[in-house]
Amino acid sequence: MRMMGETRGGGSSDQDSSSPDYHMNYPLLSALLAFALAQSIKVVTTWYKEKRWDLKQLMGSGGMPSSHSATVTALAVAVAFHDGIGGTTFATALILACVVMYDATGVRLQAGRQAEVLNQIVYELPAEHPLAETRPLRELLGHTPPQVFAGWLLGFVTAGIVYLLSQGGTVD
Repeated sequence: MRMMGETRGGGSSDQDSSSPDYHMNYPLLSALLAFALAQSIKVVTTWYKEKRWDLKQLMGSGGMPSSHSATVTALAVAVAFHDGIGGTTFATALILACVVMYDATGVRLQAGRQAEVLNQIVYELPAEHPLAETRPLRELLGHTPPQVFAGWLLGFVTAGIVYLLSQGGTVD
């Protein structure tokens, strides 16, 4: 039985002899890079569609591609490359990715659609109504299946590229 913090090789994860000699957390780097890329792509696609720079997209939710999907997919794929698919770490990362992507296309997408309807109702209220001056609810919360798929693909590719770069361009 492995102790907490140990990897397949029996040593601590920071000094695993089966890993290349580098000092970075490859799964964490892959996940963070996938998130940054997805959010940056949202800024560029907003500029392309609307001809305006919207830097709020860097931290916003919703849109194409899903940064949540890209992040958790990159994490799961990086863990698979780093530790293999037989361990509990990969199982945890995979289940997390599935829950996040399901939630993005289910609950969060429907909450955004409800916010859209509620905002329209409030907009149509007479000016003297107590709710007429209510701040609008955020509508862009969830993702469509194509947005989640694009995030999944971005996460997979990001983890693969970071893995290849961390191997010095060679695959075991």
